[in-house]
Amino acid sequence: MKFNPRVSSSRRKCRKGHFTAPSSVRRVLMSAPLSSELHSKYNVRSVPVRKDDEVQVVRGTFKGREGKVIKEKVNGSTVNVGVDPSKCVITKLRGELLLIRIRVLRGLNEL
Repeated sequence: MKFNPRVSSSRRKCRKGHFTAPSSVRRVLMSAPLSSELHSKYNVRSVPVRKDDEVQVVRGTFKGREGKVIKEKVNGSTVNVGVDPSKCVITKLRGELLLIRIRVLRGLNEL
């Protein structure tokens, strides 16, 4: 149900806003929660997903898959499947520089 009359519920406007979002908004949209081990290690709940991060899908038809999510077509070729970041958990980070930068921004300077 729509509560705010100033916010559009049009599919095309929402998609346009999603794909033309600035990097500051895209960082929030493309963030996924960390696994419990990484969360306890870094004291950060979620970070933006980057190219070589390893994730585990926790919701949807690909639940339980880790790494790259690939679907096989009828003709035998494979296709990468897009999964929403909120349905994933990051299990391995590519680089820790991003994490350190986020911790500094949030005021959690000590590791």
